Amino acid sequence: MSHTKEDLKELQSKSLEEKVQISLARIIEWYEHWDGKVAISFSGGKDSTVLLDLVRRVYPDVIAVYSDTGLEFPEIRTFVKSFDNIAIVKPKLTFGEVVTKFGYPVISKQCSRMIWDLQNPSERNIKTRNLRLTGITSTGRKASTKMLPLKWRYLSNCDIPIGDNCCNKMKKEPLKRYYHKTGLHPMTAVMTVESERREQNWLQQGCNAFNLKEPISTPLAFWTEQDILHYIKKYNLPYAPVYGELKEQGDLLYFTNYKRTGCVFCGYGCHLEEEPNRFQTLAHTHPQLYDYCMRGGKYDESGMWIPDKGLGMAKVLDYINVKWWNDGDEAKRDEYRAKYKEKERQHEQSRKKSPQED
Repeated sequence: MSHTKEDLKELQSKSLEEKVQISLARIIEWYEHWDGKVAISFSGGKDSTVLLDLVRRVYPDVIAVYSDTGLEFPEIRTFVKSFDNIAIVKPKLTFGEVVTKFGYPVISKQCSRMIWDLQNPSERNIKTRNLRLTGITSTGRKASTKMLPLKWRYLSNCDIPIGDNCCNKMKKEPLKRYYHKTGLHPMTAVMTVESERREQNWLQQGCNAFNLKEPISTPLAFWTEQDILHYIKKYNLPYAPVYGELKEQGDLLYFTNYKRTGCVFCGYGCHLEEEPNRFQTLAHTHPQLYDYCMRGGKYDESGMWIPDKGLGMAKVLDYINVKWWNDGDEAKRDEYRAKYKEKERQHEQSRKKSPQED
């Protein structure tokens, strides 16, 4: 059943208790439709922690499924394992292997997909590449949202592979394999405020998408981040300590450390964050993870920058003009930079030398 943006605004304007009751109704509807063959996709983050609490209010035996990608904060993994009835799934590849094969996740999922298309030209994607550059389909229709913004065009010709397949390989595919194997139907904590794509999905399907090829329930789709935080405060809900303290400023609640706790090394949206951004915060809260993120990297045989003895993100973040160090840490910044710039120099020398040898 399709909805309008006015329907969404009306739901978003309701009180927290009204939203709780509507979400519980969607959960019950999902559970009964599938005769209890349902599960909760549980990341250990604040949103899915609220969903887990809501579902187990009415169905305490529903299993929760955690995709252990190896990219979560250690506090998240410990928090997840503190709950009963948790199934844990894992990806087939490491993050370094996924980045090497499918590119770094930076800017946004949509833009990184477009950059990947342009970085990997073939006879099969000529029309797609033209669409990414012009915003005009093969039939002449204008589709500006399918065009890579001019601001990011330079990334299509750089030596850093960029792509959107990380989440699929690290998180979605392990979960899909589990749900296909068990026959369970997932509930997730995604919300429409998180992206235009998620808003469009809700407008077309509502909270319970029974008719999709892979049915999915999003009972919190019309909630906001403030709803999540107020629920946690009102019901004194435990949450992963990596978020920091839950504090109040006026009518707004906020966490003192991390606003979101997805994959530690994900670069999506980091260019939009105010300081301290996620990487600057990581340097303070988890210096060893920060070091692994920034150090390392090498050029592969095709001349592309890939992870090696570290993720090599210092070069990547410099290239998209994101400040990844904190004031006062310039010496450490310069150390990371010196190492990757030396590899750039060696690669350039090798590249110039090769034609002469041939």
